[in-house]
Amino acid sequence: MNGHKVYELNDVTVVLAHQRLSILDLSDNGRQPMSSSNLESEIVFNGEVYNYKEIALAKKMNNLRSGTDTEVILEALSGGNYAEALAEFNGMWSIALLDTNKQTLLLSRDRAGVKPLYHTVVDGNLYFASEIKTLLVLSGGKFNLNLGVVGKYIEQSVQDDTTATFFEGINSLESGEYAVLDLKKKEINISSSSYWTPFSAFDKSYYQNPEAKFRELFEDAVKLRLRADVPVGVTLSGGLDSSLICQAVRSQLGHSNFFVLSAVSPGKKGDESPFIDIVADHFDLDVSKVDLGWSADETLALMHKATWHNDAPLGSLSNVAFYLLMSQARELGVKVILSGQGADEILCGYKKYLGFYIKHLVKDRKYFTALKVLLSFARTGTVLNQFGFAEAKRYLEGKGVSSTTIMSEKVISHFKKAPIGAIGRSLEDRQWLDYKKYSVPYLTHYEDRMSMAFGREIRLPFLDYRLVEFMLNAPANLKLCKGWTKYLLRTAYEALLPKSITWRKDKQGFTSPQDEWLRAELKPAVESYFSSSALIYKYDLIDRVKLEEKYAAYCSGDRNVWYREIFNPLGLEVWLREFQAFIRTE
Repeated sequence: MNGHKVYELNDVTVVLAHQRLSILDLSDNGRQPMSSSNLESEIVFNGEVYNYKEIALAKKMNNLRSGTDTEVILEALSGGNYAEALAEFNGMWSIALLDTNKQTLLLSRDRAGVKPLYHTVVDGNLYFASEIKTLLVLSGGKFNLNLGVVGKYIEQSVQDDTTATFFEGINSLESGEYAVLDLKKKEINISSSSYWTPFSAFDKSYYQNPEAKFRELFEDAVKLRLRADVPVGVTLSGGLDSSLICQAVRSQLGHSNFFVLSAVSPGKKGDESPFIDIVADHFDLDVSKVDLGWSADETLALMHKATWHNDAPLGSLSNVAFYLLMSQARELGVKVILSGQGADEILCGYKKYLGFYIKHLVKDRKYFTALKVLLSFARTGTVLNQFGFAEAKRYLEGKGVSSTTIMSEKVISHFKKAPIGAIGRSLEDRQWLDYKKYSVPYLTHYEDRMSMAFGREIRLPFLDYRLVEFMLNAPANLKLCKGWTKYLLRTAYEALLPKSITWRKDKQGFTSPQDEWLRAELKPAVESYFSSSALIYKYDLIDRVKLEEKYAAYCSGDRNVWYREIFNPLGLEVWLREFQAFIRTE
């Protein structure tokens, strides 16, 4: 359901347009742009504010015309106290609110940046949208490549760590912030302010019974995210996080009323089928499985499709797996899907967090504690035996370019290394860096784009801001303890989940056998994409000789070459082919 309006404000023309994905109140009452009750504000909004009912009740909104969260958001913001209103929202959003009386434009994004909001200025005109490709078409121009962004992707496998995009001059609004533009002024200045921090005065009494408090917050986060007037589903990988969401949804909805979707690759390394089946049997669930056994030719075709929707190069073939999973969700008629993204960041689930924690303990001269922690993880075998140098070298400190870099000299001259190995002032500070820069933005980017490609909506209970606050302020021993990551999550729910899931030592997620494929089945296709006519050479982004040497070493089994060192140039080549029409040739 599409809609648009044109507003003439003295010397300024404002056009608001919206394509609706109906989730709440499926009638025309939810159509956008939507006008406020006093007719002074107009809104276009992408996302969901899950606690809209509670906000409407607290603010005594007794005369609402629809059953949508959009109307509640509109009325809450119409008072003009934007920071206070936004801080009360629990959800995901990109918002544009036009105040026709004050002649101002509010732009805002949710705390985790789940929903995108991009902007650019061309010929004195401001354009903003949820998709970069919309700006490319609307502006009618071509853009230079942002070589700094390209370099970080090639060299460090980093994306979305700043507001910059792969197109110079197109930026995103910072997550967790808002900007107010004065339309009476001729110059366009987008300067944003924060409306939230997880480290403000937090009630430490919550940690007297942390398991109970975690369960309370998590189960309410799931409950809020089940609000929908359409079918709901859950993605199940067989890991702890997605299994826990299945448990919570199952306990609230019973046997029926929700779908379970999983990606599998039978017979391949990393296949999660056995663990998925354990969870399905435990909770008596019917699981719709997507077989990832596509051919080499299909892989490249799927990469092209997924890249177009992603607006940026893919980070791995897991992005493609999720794309196929969302295709299956559409076939099943499931419009809202709950996912476990965010749990690793707030609960220290990644292997790297042990390294950061040890660094902090050593820095603080807590040598005995550091040794004790290392020994506990050595005994359980949950992390230490899984470390690999090829991946770990990303986090090694140093400002210089790697001696084995495949970046061209042109890209190197613009490259500024992202400090992804920074330990921060504390473990919590490092978690915050991953939430704001190095992990959550990339994950929410591709999950949102892959789901919206099929008109599906992803909801993330672990990124409920109350859970984020609770876990980022929690003592380290609630996250890394007795040789286990995500310790509080395991102890809080060990009585409700199968032991083989709760205390599982390896971690996969929605994987694909990409190492095997890049070395074998996909090799002819990859070599074709790395041939002399490749755009990565035409735009002088990558040194061909060094790339071919690195790929040969990778295919021969060199463990010092990480798969992303091969996948990223391939992903970049696919992206260049998809968006070549919008790239300015220097």
